[in-house]
Amino acid sequence: MPRTSARPHHNVTFAVLLLGIVAYSLLQSLVVPVLPTLMEHLHTDQSTVTWLMTANLLSASVATPILGRIGDKIGKERMLAVTLTALAAGSALAGMSHSVGLMIVARVVQGFGGAVVPLAFGIIRDEFPAAKVRGAVGAAAAMTAVGAGLGLVVAGPIVEHFDYHWLFWLPMALTALATVATHLFVPESPVRTPGRINWGAAALLSAWLVALLLAVSEGERWGWTSGRVLGLFAAAAVLAGCWIRVELRSDAPLVDMRMMRVPVVWTTNLVGLLLGAAMFTTMTFLPQLVQTPAGVAGYGFGASVTRSGSYMLPMTAGIFALGVLAAPLAARFGSRRVLIGGSVIATAPFVLLAISHDRPWQIYTASALVGAGLGLAFSAMSAIVVEAVPPSQTGVASGMNANIRTIGGAIGSAVAASILSSGITAAHPFPRDSHYTGTFWFLTVTALLAAAAACTIPAARRPRRLHAAPAPGRVTAG
Repeated sequence: MPRTSARPHHNVTFAVLLLGIVAYSLLQSLVVPVLPTLMEHLHTDQSTVTWLMTANLLSASVATPILGRIGDKIGKERMLAVTLTALAAGSALAGMSHSVGLMIVARVVQGFGGAVVPLAFGIIRDEFPAAKVRGAVGAAAAMTAVGAGLGLVVAGPIVEHFDYHWLFWLPMALTALATVATHLFVPESPVRTPGRINWGAAALLSAWLVALLLAVSEGERWGWTSGRVLGLFAAAAVLAGCWIRVELRSDAPLVDMRMMRVPVVWTTNLVGLLLGAAMFTTMTFLPQLVQTPAGVAGYGFGASVTRSGSYMLPMTAGIFALGVLAAPLAARFGSRRVLIGGSVIATAPFVLLAISHDRPWQIYTASALVGAGLGLAFSAMSAIVVEAVPPSQTGVASGMNANIRTIGGAIGSAVAASILSSGITAAHPFPRDSHYTGTFWFLTVTALLAAAAACTIPAARRPRRLHAAPAPGRVTAG
């Protein structure tokens, strides 16, 4: 079916974008609650199976800003189709996998789907009426967290009623549908950024991100003071410095350092780092807590994978409901105040869990409050970034914000893993209850710091040009 020459209604485009976002977000989290099941079926060990998460994290961290920037230059619709195709291919490969090595490769390919989010934000800014951009970006941002939460809920039933291959077949079908719909109903980008792609900067960006995230992800297993981990941290620092130097000297930077220095952008990215730590850590370790057998560990609920997903359902519902409400609230009170409010709300559940987490109602209540806070915060945060930069920088700016959230998630999860594993012995193979308490206090401090950082975000201003050269004009494609 050929593409129509008329531009589709923006709501049709929006529905297609949400489908792609949900498919990617599902694949991020579906494997989290079923890692023990995958370890058994793939005949591997705990340290190897965790690479199903690490490989995807590393791939997404590299691909997200680079593909977002390429989309700014050659067309966001075109790169969205390429990204969704890679995501579908990775899902198909994972669905056919019977070895952990092949599945790790598939997870690397799936990581390219991380660019769906910044590309979608850029398309929304290009296609929507100005008055509707904030609400659409907020809803799309909320759907990233909704999809991730939904993955935790449906993973158990999928594995119990089918098998682990369907964890990837079902998202593959959604992604394939989104790919076809993108070609048919997402118009070609009217805004392009002229110039070449700085592949040297892309290589340096990839190198320091991989070094940093590999050190953070493997620090607990390798030892935080081991030569490998310290060497990776040192390499990340040196490579990041080289990357910044190259970008500052480039006539066509991959990531404009002037943009990253804009107060609205860097303060919002700081909030993203902290809230990313809170969200990813919660999604990783709260299911682990409720799955712990109380008769053995002295705490927990001994929940099945399916039952543990039900504890996360209020969080998913809260993210969706408050993510939708964030736009009208931002229109009335401003995105900055909504972000502050969301960060404050997200603090309360961690205080509750730190005080006590031995009753189901406490888990359900905390899950709902986390969802409400993150739904408001993520929607407002994405809107702030998109509104703060010129249209030609939307893809890379939102891509870096998403990337920084991922880095925060990796750091938060690593810190939590260190706290929880410090008391594990052969005689006591589960984390001690006091270490879960310590983890929740750590998340409390993280959310409070996010609220404090949100208070430093300057009031919204009209986006200004970031280059001395004239701003690029709109280029109508095809």
